Amino acid sequence: MAPFIYAPVILAVYFASHFATSTSVPVVTGELDFKIPTLNTTGKTWYKIIGNLTSHQRPLVALHGGPGFDSEYMEILSNITTPRSGALVVYDQIGNGRSTHLPNKLGDDSFWTDGLFLSELDNVLSKLGIQDNYDLAGHSWGGMLAARHATSRPKGLKRLVLMSAPASIDLWVGAGNVYLKELPQNDQDIIISNEKAGTTNNTDYQKAITYYNTLHVCSIQPMPEPIAAGFAVMSSDPTVRRSMYGPLNFQVTGSLKGWTIIHDAHKISVPTLVTHGKRDQANQTAVEPLLKEIPNVQGVEFENSGHMAHFEEAAKFTRVVSKFLSEA
Repeated sequence: MAPFIYAPVILAVYFASHFATSTSVPVVTGELDFKIPTLNTTGKTWYKIIGNLTSHQRPLVALHGGPGFDSEYMEILSNITTPRSGALVVYDQIGNGRSTHLPNKLGDDSFWTDGLFLSELDNVLSKLGIQDNYDLAGHSWGGMLAARHATSRPKGLKRLVLMSAPASIDLWVGAGNVYLKELPQNDQDIIISNEKAGTTNNTDYQKAITYYNTLHVCSIQPMPEPIAAGFAVMSSDPTVRRSMYGPLNFQVTGSLKGWTIIHDAHKISVPTLVTHGKRDQANQTAVEPLLKEIPNVQGVEFENSGHMAHFEEAAKFTRVVSKFLSEA
């Protein structure tokens, strides 16, 4: 749920994997039919598999954030699965990236709910034939979705990784507003006045948000191309972002308003790893209820990261998550 940058669309969206994949690792892309609940229509979910699903290793399914990003920035997790001869499964959630877009549903709070995306996840697992044995990782909004999925105790889920995922949207917004007050006064004034006026495409506002992002989203500059491409994807069709989060960065007005997993987190029965960056908007306070309520849980804070520890401290992140997924 990174702050929304209204950047020009990057025409050459960066689709190729630049991480652990090589010509010796099979890569398969495709589309899965998805019968969209509440609509008399079938959409398409675009997916990529890096590695071999027939491997003896459980596949890792990765859920992207946003809401409104695509899945490309999650392909870096192949650094974890490839050395284990396992498979990484990523996909663009409905309304995003290369999957079916639904711009006519802009602003429909009753449509854009986590229930829609839970149905899509179940469909992906079933259509790929991995519903009986898989690990699941989710980043940001994707982690919120992964946590909600885990509360239903699906029989095939073995291990869960929640990456920079807040326990509630109020905790996320609260952390953001604390960080906002730490910005230089001029940046604070620009952000607050433009959010109040609804002029978030203002150049000064975008400059202030970009500075905020370097502190709390991703400190690597220039921003890694897959992340920058995700912002461009979100800008090219903001339907999902605006419908679920809203047009502002420090106030949620969409369907995620009031979202929380705190009272259901105790239902998560699988071993769970909760990660976050020290400067993350999903900070220690925002993830603490997960660490308290999930029975079998580990927590790791990445000292030199904001919201993108899997890029900002990639080597350490890979070691930590690899060890967790390999534990008996």
